[in-house]
Amino acid sequence: MRTEEEAFECLKGRFADRFGNMAGRALAFASAPGRVELAGNHTDHQGGRTISTAIDRQMFALAAPNGEGVIRVSMEGFGEAAIDMGDLEPRAEERGSSAALVRGMAAAYVRAGGELRGFDAVTCSDIPAGCGVSSSAAFEMLTGLLIRALCDPEGLDPRRSLVRLALDGSWAEDVHFGKPTGAQDQLASAFGGIVALDFAGAEPRVSPVSFDVRASGHALFLVDSRCDHSRHTDEFVAVPADMFAVARRFGRERLEDVLFEEFLEDLAGVRAELGDRAALRALHYFEETRRVAAQRRALEEGDFPAFLALVRQSGMSSAQFLQNVSPRADASGAEQPAMVVLALCAHLLGERGAYRIHGGGFGGSVLAFVPDAKAEAFRAQMDALLGFEACLPVAIGAPGACARRIG
Repeated sequence: MRTEEEAFECLKGRFADRFGNMAGRALAFASAPGRVELAGNHTDHQGGRTISTAIDRQMFALAAPNGEGVIRVSMEGFGEAAIDMGDLEPRAEERGSSAALVRGMAAAYVRAGGELRGFDAVTCSDIPAGCGVSSSAAFEMLTGLLIRALCDPEGLDPRRSLVRLALDGSWAEDVHFGKPTGAQDQLASAFGGIVALDFAGAEPRVSPVSFDVRASGHALFLVDSRCDHSRHTDEFVAVPADMFAVARRFGRERLEDVLFEEFLEDLAGVRAELGDRAALRALHYFEETRRVAAQRRALEEGDFPAFLALVRQSGMSSAQFLQNVSPRADASGAEQPAMVVLALCAHLLGERGAYRIHGGGFGGSVLAFVPDAKAEAFRAQMDALLGFEACLPVAIGAPGACARRIG
């Protein structure tokens, strides 16, 4: 992983190579972390609760005004994007691309009354893509902060709402990128630390969670399944679609506004109209958002064994009821890499620690809480069993997204 100083030096060289001399140009330098979801799988988009944390993997950017009507971004490992500021409407051919996110963040800024100015930017990243640690959300926060830094004299005022920045990112990912989500990923990257997120109200509530993972006696690993979850966006999108369909049956917009008892009373009707998959996903939601509240209490009271027991319950619910572990594109079941990782976690950990599918699922990675005494052996054995370096150790509670002007 690069330090901020190393990233800055790297970006200065890349900027000079791509866009020319920086001498005399006002610059903006920004960073944004990836995130892991400690509790609450597929609850944010239904108005529920989650606990998320920024991790020690970051994305960095360096930018300068170009005096033109275009935003150009050269991304390490992801090519380039050039966005005409006079054309910020979503483009079908850009869906699923970084260009869509740049256009979306620029459009969100204009929607809020901002005045865009053209700029050139280069990025580099230590956040692994496609394994569920929200590289796209980090990129959105990075782009949004660059726009604020270069286009708005007050844009970096700490009194300005990070919640607004995160919601802009969620909107861009939905409307421009083509992946409807809640704003959990963006809020975790924007705020940093460990945060409890409550989406029940008109605006998300963000509360810091006091928890020292080092005192828990456990290490955290993300185990990569080598199945890029972005390949299965259609199956990801079907999860909130099923939940929204259940809510609409009760005349509500989201499941948080449906009484659990009301749902249970009409369970037969839900199954008859919408099918068992939608009913099971709704059942997962109601239990999962309650579980998050219990997990927060366990962390804040220092009861880590209780927290781990709830993680195991969450993992079972995601696999059995939410059904977001294995993609079912060809209906054969021949490829189930994330389920294999879960099976190996069960084999290596038994009743110790905990593990669950991480993030949106359908591949990506598995989050494992491993006792310190077993951490090195777990990593070595998992990597050997899978045949590649699968285990990524993560430190949680990292600082959130930030930017500063230079010169």
